[in-house]
Amino acid sequence: MEVEKTRGLNSIFSFSPRKVERTDTFNAVFLVPTGIGAEIGGHAGDATPAARVIATACDTLVTHPNVVNASDLNEMPENALYVEGSSITQLLMGTAGLQRVRANRVLVLIDAHETEVFVNDTVNAVSAARATYGFDCVKVVKLDPPLRMTSCFTDSGRAAGEIEGLYRVCTVLDEHDGAFDAVAIASVVDVPDEYHKEYFRRDGKMVNPWGGVEAMLTHSLSLLYGLPTAHSPMLESQAVADFDLGLVEPRLAAEAVSFTFLQCMLKGLHRSPRIVSHPEALGEAGIFTASDVSCLIIPDKCVGLPTLAALEQGIPVIAVRENDNLMQNDLEALPWAKGQLHVVENYWEAVGVMSSLKAGIVPGTLRRPLDVTTVETRTFASATINDV
Repeated sequence: MEVEKTRGLNSIFSFSPRKVERTDTFNAVFLVPTGIGAEIGGHAGDATPAARVIATACDTLVTHPNVVNASDLNEMPENALYVEGSSITQLLMGTAGLQRVRANRVLVLIDAHETEVFVNDTVNAVSAARATYGFDCVKVVKLDPPLRMTSCFTDSGRAAGEIEGLYRVCTVLDEHDGAFDAVAIASVVDVPDEYHKEYFRRDGKMVNPWGGVEAMLTHSLSLLYGLPTAHSPMLESQAVADFDLGLVEPRLAAEAVSFTFLQCMLKGLHRSPRIVSHPEALGEAGIFTASDVSCLIIPDKCVGLPTLAALEQGIPVIAVRENDNLMQNDLEALPWAKGQLHVVENYWEAVGVMSSLKAGIVPGTLRRPLDVTTVETRTFASATINDV
């Protein structure tokens, strides 16, 4: 497949070291990777309370849809920037920056669903956003035949999937080039019917089967077009919509009560920052870059490009043990600079470490016993006339 518009296309592995760290503000990146069964943030926007508390300890919080998307709810903090995951990777790798916007023109793509009520519900959700918070929808485009997304699990238990018909999405985006600033996609993600009931009846112990393939789609489009992109699933059939889920585990409740799952991403994309990748533009005033990142907060055991980029950029990393997940990496085995990695028990403690870093206080000095002060004697031979 050839895509003519590749203005946002950089290798995800490109790296540009930051020259300085700007310290006039304190800014955090908060990540909970999709599809890894995270105890906090692996369900339906259930990392939002953590995000809101973390946001109180920094000037700007950069986070991604998986943290705050909760179907019809999006309670991200006022000082948060809603950024697609691959764009956050580019930010930390030093190859992209973020520019705040007042609002985005959003192009909405949806499946031409065989059940018309689901199409109508989705369009009504867009209309509700327009009527309540002035959402700017360029238009809604129905894809016929629809985009086909199929969920699966890897051998390690992580959520993944396959995407067919991506060229149809790219064709629509190319045809509307210059008319929109962000892309919202609502489409069916095919999963076995039994997954729906199993997901809700296992009390949050089943990895969300939809998130992995959704991330694959948005990563691809964000990299190709350099634009904010988000996805929400559409219900597969009326039979699925009619499932009696009963009372569900609280972390899953936002999904249990929604029919469109759309409003969270519309609210996020409404003011999602512009992705800036031109090398000369990265130095312009007002562009948020890797030099502005003061710390990265992740679940423990998670190693990916954001973690490795932070390691190389000298960005402090705070890893939270309580946010258990399927990953099995030993973060302490990486070659961190002294005091760069902080492994904490929970997000309360993470906020304490952030506050210490912001105040210029070594976090360990708040604990007891206090480490012994290092003293080293450097002995020199007796001075000679040639040493003077």
